[in-house]
Amino acid sequence: MSTSYLQRPLLQLFTTAFILVSVTKLQAQEKLYRNSFPLRDVTLLDGQFKHARDLNTQVLLKYDADRLLAGYRKEAGLPAKASIYPNWEGLDGHVGGHYLSALAMSYASANDAECGRRLDYMLSELKACQAANAKKYPDWGAGYLGAVPGGAGLWPQIKSGNVSIVWKYWVPWYNVHKMYAGLRDAWLYAGREDAKKMFLDFCDWALDITSALSAEKMDEMLASEHGGMNEVLADAYQITGDEKYLVAARRFSHKMLLDAMAASSDNLDNKHANTQVPKAVGFERIAELSHDEKYGKAGSFFWETVTSTRTLAFGGNSRREFFPSAASCTDFVNEVEGPETCNTYNMLKLTEDLFRGTPSAKYADYYEKALYNHILSSQHPQHGGYVYFTPARPRHYRVYSTPNQAMWCCVGSGMENHSKYAQFIYTKVKDSLYVNLFIPSELNWREKGVIIRQETQFPSSEQTKLIIKKGGGRFKLMIRYPQWVKEGALGIRVNGHRIPFEQAPSSYICVDRLWKKGDVLEIDLPMQNTSVPLINVPHYFAFMHGPLLLAAKTGTEDLNGLVAGDSRWGHIASGRKLPLDKAPVLIENDMASLAGKIRPVPGKPLSFAFSDLKIENAADVVLEPFYKIHDSRYEMYWMALSPGAYKSYIDSLSVLEKQNQELEKRTVDFVAPGEQQPEADHAMEKENSSSGNMMDAFWRDAKNGGYFSYKLNTQNETGLSLMVSYWNEPDDQKAFDIYIDGKKLDAGSADKKTAKPGLSNVEYIIPDPLLKGNAVIRVKFQAGQSTETGRIFKIRLLRK
Repeated sequence: MSTSYLQRPLLQLFTTAFILVSVTKLQAQEKLYRNSFPLRDVTLLDGQFKHARDLNTQVLLKYDADRLLAGYRKEAGLPAKASIYPNWEGLDGHVGGHYLSALAMSYASANDAECGRRLDYMLSELKACQAANAKKYPDWGAGYLGAVPGGAGLWPQIKSGNVSIVWKYWVPWYNVHKMYAGLRDAWLYAGREDAKKMFLDFCDWALDITSALSAEKMDEMLASEHGGMNEVLADAYQITGDEKYLVAARRFSHKMLLDAMAASSDNLDNKHANTQVPKAVGFERIAELSHDEKYGKAGSFFWETVTSTRTLAFGGNSRREFFPSAASCTDFVNEVEGPETCNTYNMLKLTEDLFRGTPSAKYADYYEKALYNHILSSQHPQHGGYVYFTPARPRHYRVYSTPNQAMWCCVGSGMENHSKYAQFIYTKVKDSLYVNLFIPSELNWREKGVIIRQETQFPSSEQTKLIIKKGGGRFKLMIRYPQWVKEGALGIRVNGHRIPFEQAPSSYICVDRLWKKGDVLEIDLPMQNTSVPLINVPHYFAFMHGPLLLAAKTGTEDLNGLVAGDSRWGHIASGRKLPLDKAPVLIENDMASLAGKIRPVPGKPLSFAFSDLKIENAADVVLEPFYKIHDSRYEMYWMALSPGAYKSYIDSLSVLEKQNQELEKRTVDFVAPGEQQPEADHAMEKENSSSGNMMDAFWRDAKNGGYFSYKLNTQNETGLSLMVSYWNEPDDQKAFDIYIDGKKLDAGSADKKTAKPGLSNVEYIIPDPLLKGNAVIRVKFQAGQSTETGRIFKIRLLRK
């Protein structure tokens, strides 16, 4: 934040009395999410989650609010107060909306007055931007509150029916959705009534911009990533009761996904994962409010298929941001761009929504797994930086963001993740209190006049205790019997007396009684070790202790970019890929026995070692909770082979790994045409170009005078070549040219005449004069007037 902002006259009006909003306003959270408790009513006690939240609050206050607001002021035509953040340019403003949400949550949960002041400052500035937009753009700007660069050239075109223009911008609806959610949350968690009005005015703007679009035009537009637009419009319906918002929420529901999920058809292969999850969140919200069975089926089936067939042991999903097919799941161990934190952030939102309709323990089981192993692990425990990708590749590592530098999407969602740990510990249905998570905390159940304190050191201890600290009365305590506790092993005692029950794991046990102050309920939670095969890759295993993923540190060599700066690709752990054939291998005939060969390390809580098991390429392996591993390479999935299979498999893997390592050493830059984020990262430009998927790989082509181009980083090197992966048909005679910064490099068809049918790599030497003095070059593939480039799959800039 700019150092002068606190001295501005407007903020001198924000007194402490104003910040302490009335109780009635702070109940907005219960109005929107009927089973939840306001964050202010759940106090986190000392433990890892309180530490993570408090550290996150400190990190939030290091960000410069004026820079987060700069794009909004620019688009509204207001004088600049600070410069726009440079990283991820083209998506200006997206973190600003997340920041509003995080401030509101931290203000409510941590009772942090500075977060409240910062929130009010941002709202006052945004209110001025919204008013300025209405004056500057009278034909379309009333209610608008976005920072999409060049929005004046976009939104009127959409209003007139030219929805294809969204592809010339970087996911504009996704961008503005973050501000919708931020305004909603400023009201929802912090009770700011101005934010609610701004939110509803913004919703009215969306209705106006899209009012003339047919259902077909809407669906065409929704092929571009649009965040949870259907969710926030459903929220507007619940807030106001006005049917127009529910109609709009349905119009913003992408039929490609809705129809398939409602029909129990999994069409997620090779789709951008975090584009789809928010859509499903919206489906479920619409179902919750309208009781529409189709939307309800779509939301629940999406959750079922993602959690059961597309989720790794730590709760995350996707690689290179896309859902792989079953045949491509080996990418999880080959690639370094593992599950994206944003995906799990949104999956937890969907889980909360589903649980509100059906309070099933399976939802809480997944929530707990993802919370401990992905969300908690995505924050650095000392400096508080956020993680984008969590690689599952053996012996790789994660990188962390830096305040005011790396403005990735997972920075925005990360700000929220660590602000809302109190949200799902307890939920309610009438006179039933659900104890979903075993986190030290104190609940003020105001409507019952009861305060309940949960004391625990879980997961370091296998027990938790609930104490009635104040009040009493008859109500039901619904205690989760976790899926990871063996049947018959859970124990419940009230005031020392054992409570009998018949439920099995992954259920809730009802303790219904007249409670009084001083009553104590104790829960025994014995944890066991289990092994979990990697989805569709059965010779790789992860190990769990109760709900915790166990992993091992494997070294600290070449942690390039561990704490990222402002580089475009700093969110990717770019250090050397260590060869898979040199990673640890567990040698065992009976794979079912693996979990039984993990033993506790004496004197070290939550530390384990393999026992009576042969391990190649490793010695003295120590397993510990994954969320505790930072600033290190690690192993979360372990190759396990029988003695007979080991030799032949490793020999073949060694040949492949040698080829891969040699190619990696030569690679200066790489882009995967047809994949959303790599194309955005490399500033793609295109005309008459299309993309698709074939053999679980993405491609792009251009036709009839069209082209596509990317910026590639040369790292200021010369002596480079361009390797292009083509798909060739028999007698294929595609005709196109390749240009480097506008100068023709070579005719693509010339080298392809000798290529075999199928996928071929063709390497072109780039003359040094085209490279000298250029840190970045633009590589363009240009089709002839009546010809096409053919399908191009991968493009690499290589050292010769």
